[in-house]
Amino acid sequence: MTVSPAPEMRALLSFLHGQRRHVLGILDGLDTDALRRPVLPSGWNCLGLVQHLALDVERFWFRAVVAGDQDVIKSSADEGDAWQVDPEVQAAEILDRYRTEAGLADTVISATAADAPLAWWPHHLFGEPHLHTLRDVLLHVITETACHAGHLDAARELLDGRRWMVLT
Repeated sequence: MTVSPAPEMRALLSFLHGQRRHVLGILDGLDTDALRRPVLPSGWNCLGLVQHLALDVERFWFRAVVAGDQDVIKSSADEGDAWQVDPEVQAAEILDRYRTEAGLADTVISATAADAPLAWWPHHLFGEPHLHTLRDVLLHVITETACHAGHLDAARELLDGRRWMVLT
């Protein structure tokens, strides 16, 4: 059953969509070498960050934690570090995976009431729950996505000087 989102949830989802557009927009025009080039001492690269957002953020929080999808829960435990992109994986595949996971997350969001309790909590990662509803997870994901969009802003400026200025 699809739940018609209340104005609050539509507003929150609109903010998340804006951050997702920022993530993809700041990377627009970078070639594969630039997407894979680390620009900070920690060694992460733009493609790894997008894969992290796809797997550890969109998929994990919405399909595993909110919806309780057992296949996602199991595969999350079996996968390695999402920040590490296999050299054989094409950049377009990672960017498409992010778009796909965002769409699947939107499906979960649309089918879930804002105050619905979480279906599963990763005690092994975070101890006692500090998020309790879809609304809590949505706010967490907006914050994390915005933070990583800022990381991508800095990385892009270091890579080729381009800056992303968005007011919405």
